[in-house]
Amino acid sequence: MRILVVEDEKRLAQSLQALLESKGFCVETAFDGEAGAEYAELGVYDLLILDVMLPKLDGFALARRLRAGRCAVPILMLTAKSDVPDRVEGLEAGADYYLAKPFDTRELLACVNALLRRQGSQVDTLTFGNTSLGLADGVLSCGSEHIRLSAREFDVMRLLMQSGTHNLSKEALLSRVWGYDSNAVENHVEVYVGFLRKKLASIGSDIRIAAIRRLGYHLESGPPS
Repeated sequence: MRILVVEDEKRLAQSLQALLESKGFCVETAFDGEAGAEYAELGVYDLLILDVMLPKLDGFALARRLRAGRCAVPILMLTAKSDVPDRVEGLEAGADYYLAKPFDTRELLACVNALLRRQGSQVDTLTFGNTSLGLADGVLSCGSEHIRLSAREFDVMRLLMQSGTHNLSKEALLSRVWGYDSNAVENHVEVYVGFLRKKLASIGSDIRIAAIRRLGYHLESGPPS
C-alpha cells in the first residue's frame, strides 16, 4: 500500500513517514500543496494524508482539485484548525476523514486502516474504455476476451489505468515498478509498454497508450482520431 503525506512541517512529515513505514506501508512525502498535487495526480497512491495549512496550495484547494479531476483516492486531512466550519469545509472539499492536531498515533493508524479497508473492499478492478484490469488476478479483459499479464506488465498497466488521461512519466514508472535502487533504464519502460500495446490489441481493447515526448504516457480510448 502506498501513502502520500503532504505536510509542510518536515519533522512531523518525517515522523509520520517513519511511523507508517514501521507498519509496512510505502510512504512518500511532499512539503507544499503544489508538489503534493503533482504527486497525487500520478494516481499511484492508495491513501493521501493532507495538512490544511500548506504553502502554495492549501489542503482544501488541493482536495478540491483532486476531486475535480476524478481522483477517488481516500483523503485523511490533518490540521490544527478543528472548528466545526473548518471540518465541514474539509469534508465538502472531498476529504474522507478529518483528524485534528495534536492527535494520538493510535487514532491516526486506526483511521488509515479504516480508509484502506474501505478502499480495498470497493475496488477490485480498474476500468478504462471498454477494458478492465483485475487487481486480484492480473487479468486484462475486454468483453469475452481476456489475457493474463506478467507481474511487471501488471504493475505498469495498473499505474497507467490509475493515472488514466494524466501523463505518467517514465521516471515515475521506473521508480514505482522497478524501484529507486534498480539498474533499470527508460528503455525497460518502453519495452513493457510495447508488450502491453500488443496484449491490448490481442483482446480487442479500445485503449491506446499514448506517448508524449518528455511527459511520458497516458491512456486514450475510442477509435483513433
